[in-house]
Amino acid sequence: MQTISFPGETPGQLLAAMRAQNPLVQNITNFVAMNIAANVMLAAGASPAMVHTQEEAGEFARIASALTVNIGTLSPDFLMGMKEAAKAAGETGKPWILDPVAHFATGYRRAATAELMELKPAIIRGNASEIIALAGSRSSGHGVDSGDPTEAAEGSATALARQSSAVVAVTGEVDFVTDGHRSARIMGGSDLMPRVTALGCSLTCLVGAFAATRPEKPFEATVAALAMFAVAGGQAAAEASGPGSFSPVFLDRLAALSPEALDAEARITGA
Repeated sequence: MQTISFPGETPGQLLAAMRAQNPLVQNITNFVAMNIAANVMLAAGASPAMVHTQEEAGEFARIASALTVNIGTLSPDFLMGMKEAAKAAGETGKPWILDPVAHFATGYRRAATAELMELKPAIIRGNASEIIALAGSRSSGHGVDSGDPTEAAEGSATALARQSSAVVAVTGEVDFVTDGHRSARIMGGSDLMPRVTALGCSLTCLVGAFAATRPEKPFEATVAALAMFAVAGGQAAAEASGPGSFSPVFLDRLAALSPEALDAEARITGA
């Protein structure tokens, strides 16, 4: 593996570019995540739209700068909207990000994920168990929770990236990102983050904002988004007394994080 590099732009510079663009990102996410995901994106500097119905999802994807798809609360209507939007994103050259939540749990979810994978996401973000299973190996996942550490998924992530030509992000205590050739680990965050519902889903939406800003650099965009989340999470944990107080402080830290602070505090290593 090559050591990570950011030719031309650092994560902080990508953050500044994202805020300057204020990209419109279409997020077909789950019912649990819609509110917190929209707030995360607004705090970070992007413009979210939660448009999911089949009747308009494809049309809206042609307007948006990027699309994120999360199968957390899957239904036939949601799935049809997801497919229409992903098709439109592909046809117009817009990056789209897949979050295959618990895709291994039921036959319906497995079939839906296979259909979505055929539409070629630019980026796939999941926990270790989801990525291991998506690569075709046996995972220890239980529902939406990962039963595997990030390091156990690194080989699967690399194989999946090469097979799908997508950037693959495995998120957990340490995040791992790979395009099949380059890879990076991102440290930081807080153990309070898994105790606040839908933060992982919100991270997928934030990846969409950075990918919208630099669609030609999905690896760098993904690393920058994960670094922003990790730095803001670590800062929020220093102020919060528990998961209840963490959530609003986290939004404040996302909004206040400067590009300079992101570059100074991000802990990113090549893998």
